[in-house]
Amino acid sequence: MSSVHHRTATVDGHEIFYREAGPADAPTIVLLHGFPTSSFMFRELIPFLADRYHVIAPDHLGFGHSDAPLATEFTYTFDALAELTSRLLDQLGLDRYALYVQDYGAPLGWRLALQHPERISALVTQNGNGYEDGFVEAFWTDVWAYGADPGPDTEPAARVALSIDAIRWQYVHGVPDPGLVSPDTWEHDFALVSRPGNDEIQLALFRDYRNNRPLYPLLHEYLRTSGVPVLAVWGRNDEIFAPAGARAFARDAKDAEVHLIDGGHFLLESHLHVVAGYVRGFLGRVLG
Repeated sequence: MSSVHHRTATVDGHEIFYREAGPADAPTIVLLHGFPTSSFMFRELIPFLADRYHVIAPDHLGFGHSDAPLATEFTYTFDALAELTSRLLDQLGLDRYALYVQDYGAPLGWRLALQHPERISALVTQNGNGYEDGFVEAFWTDVWAYGADPGPDTEPAARVALSIDAIRWQYVHGVPDPGLVSPDTWEHDFALVSRPGNDEIQLALFRDYRNNRPLYPLLHEYLRTSGVPVLAVWGRNDEIFAPAGARAFARDAKDAEVHLIDGGHFLLESHLHVVAGYVRGFLGRVLG
């Protein structure tokens, strides 16, 4: 089994943590995590890929082991986080890679693909939205309201997402056997978002999330014209990003491969082997 290295790189004056494994001369896959977690979510997937691929999994600024400057010291937007990721990959000398995106990782990945389409060898989206079809309105109503009119009337509902109950819900909701999901997951994430000042970082990204939606038509055009191979592997019981969001990729990506699995938002915690099997099979076919 390939060893996983835990490294940091200085990007624009910020220490960015990343996990790296696999042969440096093998095809690269970059794993981009979601909210409220970090590259920790990929801790068990990485060994399943690293025998055949060069794997890079960074922590976004403000998450995990990366620096977390206060929201008064850094303007947290998805544009800014994507730019840091792009510069990290440049610094690592990566000019061709597949992307595996989940949740927040998706809008970051879409920006990387639109900025440098020639670099993207394949896309894997695991509950990583790219279509209006995917939004579950019951979940997103409070986020949209807060983004449109931040203030004392809308912020309390948005802050609920930072509670341990809400984070636990993200992990266990829709999982047929919740006992498969380790409590280490939500307790780990809750501890990190509870660091002093981290709540304001997360609120800034909640406010900015609506600015991801205008990217979707550009993403769809990219999928249609680039011919990039796409795998959508999705927890069908996710009530943040609905399975319609997975099926939608087949509208624009040629021969998109879509798999709906009886799980929730953080599918790797309950269906690791199933997801790893689909990803290995897909990358083996499209990357050789």
